Amino acid sequence: MAGTVAAMCRSIKTLRPPYQDVVTDADMRAAALQYVRKVSGFRAPAPHNAEAFDAAVAAVTAATRELLDTLVVSGRSRSPGTPGPR
Repeated sequence: MAGTVAAMCRSIKTLRPPYQDVVTDADMRAAALQYVRKVSGFRAPAPHNAEAFDAAVAAVTAATRELLDTLVVSGRSRSPGTPGPR
């Protein structure tokens, strides 16, 4: 499917403001786990793939943390408690 963009895994939610005001390590790990599951095609890896699977989740979690820590989001700020765009 060269030149096309496949749909993103629906279980991964947007983690940046204004969609999420607070993002926890658990949120980032959950998104990383869903990504690795989608890419690998496995919900849970076989024992012989567990180390590679866990390493991938850790790497994606770290990349997510770095991305969110360095993103600059422009636009109007909103009041806490105000729902973000859907």
